[in-house]
Amino acid sequence: MTLSRRTLLGTSAAALAVSVSGCGKPTDGASNAAADAKAVLDRATDMMIRAYPETASSAGLDSGKYGALKSQLTDRSAAGQAAIEKDVRAALSELKAIDTSALAADTALDVDVTRTMFTTAAEGFDFKFGDNAMLNYNWSYRPSPYAVAQNTGAFVEIPSFMDSSHKIANGDDVDAYLSRMQAYAAQLDGETERVKSDGAKGYILPDFLMAKTIGQLQSALNKDTENWGLVTSVTARANDLDANPNDAAISIANDTIRPAIQRQIDALSAFKSQANSDAGVWAKPRGDEYYDWVLQASTTTTMSPDEIHQMGLDELASLQARMEPILQSIGYTKGSVGARMSALGDDPRYKFKKGDPGRAEIMTFIDDAVAEIRALMPQAFETLVPGFLEVTRISPDVEDGAPGAYGGAGSIDGKQPGHFWINLRSTDLHNKFTLKDLTYHEAIPGHVWQGEYTFKQPLIRSLMAFNAYSEGWALYAQQIADELGVYDDFPVGRLGYLQSLAFRACRLVVDTGLHAKRWTREQANEWFVTNNGSNPEEVAGEIDRYCAWPGQACGYKVGHSAINRLRDNAKAQLGDKFDFRRFNDAVVLGGAVPMSVLGRVIDDYIAREKG
Repeated sequence: MTLSRRTLLGTSAAALAVSVSGCGKPTDGASNAAADAKAVLDRATDMMIRAYPETASSAGLDSGKYGALKSQLTDRSAAGQAAIEKDVRAALSELKAIDTSALAADTALDVDVTRTMFTTAAEGFDFKFGDNAMLNYNWSYRPSPYAVAQNTGAFVEIPSFMDSSHKIANGDDVDAYLSRMQAYAAQLDGETERVKSDGAKGYILPDFLMAKTIGQLQSALNKDTENWGLVTSVTARANDLDANPNDAAISIANDTIRPAIQRQIDALSAFKSQANSDAGVWAKPRGDEYYDWVLQASTTTTMSPDEIHQMGLDELASLQARMEPILQSIGYTKGSVGARMSALGDDPRYKFKKGDPGRAEIMTFIDDAVAEIRALMPQAFETLVPGFLEVTRISPDVEDGAPGAYGGAGSIDGKQPGHFWINLRSTDLHNKFTLKDLTYHEAIPGHVWQGEYTFKQPLIRSLMAFNAYSEGWALYAQQIADELGVYDDFPVGRLGYLQSLAFRACRLVVDTGLHAKRWTREQANEWFVTNNGSNPEEVAGEIDRYCAWPGQACGYKVGHSAINRLRDNAKAQLGDKFDFRRFNDAVVLGGAVPMSVLGRVIDDYIAREKG
């Protein structure tokens, strides 16, 4: 894996040379350097939390000195984003001034990782359009060239955040929730301002995303306010309190939020006549340059679009070679691997029931899969975490534009669970030979499980995520489940696992195809379904996702392959001393890092194991 250019620019040679674990008693000068570095990191931490008040709630920090943030949301206006940019650049200047050669190795690593993330964020702000969420604890995985899209923006993000992360234990929490409802309307208006500004510069949603985004917004206006999730969430959770917020919530929704949604619809609609079907960011001003940045941000490598495209083709061929004998063994002998996987997906034995009975069946299936894999975790890790988890349906208000699932760890204080959000708009999105694998990815030992290890890091490290690391880990988590034998008696399930990896290989091909090779949306859909045998409905949503989030989908397989290369190297160097559990511990206990830094973490683990 090549070193990231930004990492090289932000890392001193001395810091690269030190062992990650560190040793020796610091001198007085080193103590002063450590104190100075800690002060800079503390200021950067404070900046991140105050710039993104949602972080305070999601991480369980919205009390004490951050208590006031519980009533606030991020300022999504142009002025608000400019203020965040200014603070990011000021923090980066301080981070660059730190001489990491004077620091203990652990502290040097903390500085190095933080500097890399702030450098990436500053580079994102160089593009004066779209949404740069690199330092946002809740949505750092998805910078977008559009301030609002079917899967980007306050309308998609805030109601689910309010339901899952805004804790309500007393009347003050209710009041803070109502204040945030007002702030949500302000966020919508701030984004609407940016939609207008960006649109005038040529950053207009493709027509198919425009229709989907406006449709989602309009669906909220077509729904009775008292049935909005934003309203029912606070009303239901305040039932046991003296406060009765229902009337106030409905009033805010009607008087402020509805008009703000309408203004956003109007702003988007004003550009409908200028929207076209060009799916890739290449069609926008500075589009190629922007795609280079999001690829580097999403993979923390300097791989070119052509290199990533070819990697996808090579990985797909390798995975399908592993699928072939399994397909043969279950009687699927004719046609391409993709065609046979499509046929397998149509097999009624592996389908869930339709409608609400099927939705209930899916939730039970997930609960059973979690229980099974949780019991196996001591075989995969020496250091265990709670795996505090809640499985939640993605809000029907936004599920049409949402991915099939997503997940993340809970609060740092351990009081709020992590979530596995599952899209249940149609039970046909899921089947019985892939859903266990999806559960391992999003929940345990994937995102929820890995995220809890970051809580052992200094606070700023717990608040940062690197797409290739977190998504690469989630794919590796699927691999761990397979290596623990969960499919030994269910070869069709192993096919689903391999198809899932192939799905991520296809992403490399399709994402670069759309944004660098000028593929059409239809071409991308057809290629994906034909070559992987994936569900056409799922693929259609995925392709639209890649159109709104360029580059993000490439982090998965790039990160997964990097982890496996590091494991192969560790096995080669350690021989009989290699321990599966200790390697897994090293990857997660090192915290979220760029791929190049993960190599340093594993080198240190190898040195420790050698003694």
